[in-house]
Amino acid sequence: MLHTLKPATGATHRRKRIARGNSGQGGTTGGRGTKGQHARTGKGRRLGFEGGQVPLIRRQPKLGGFTPPRQKTYEVVNLETLELRLSAGTYTLDDLKKQGIIHGKRLVKILGQGTLTKKMTLQAHRVSKSAKAAVTKAGGTITLVK
Repeated sequence: MLHTLKPATGATHRRKRIARGNSGQGGTTGGRGTKGQHARTGKGRRLGFEGGQVPLIRRQPKLGGFTPPRQKTYEVVNLETLELRLSAGTYTLDDLKKQGIIHGKRLVKILGQGTLTKKMTLQAHRVSKSAKAAVTKAGGTITLVK
């Protein structure tokens, strides 16, 4: 029955009532030391106070960084990904998206990490020199899209 449930033995403890006399093992100063700011009632300082030093929150810049308004960000595709996930053939950007190799609407750049053995005709916005060399060596081509 729900009304008979209680915690397991030893799972709950009485809270220690400090500063209730010396026989209570927390008397006299009550664990606050002797004198000083922390010994007083209403003790402590505000959050982030660093003893009069300029606090961290005020040392940080007021505004965030600067993002160039016309910066181009590329989605990177390595040759090893193409080798593992695609067979030989012709692939447009839409085909790469359907295969799950690229996501979103960012520009695509093919990089030369890994090796390519299959003949592929690819589309991309940018290509590294090493990737272009590897694709042409395998017998494929890369078309740059504007």
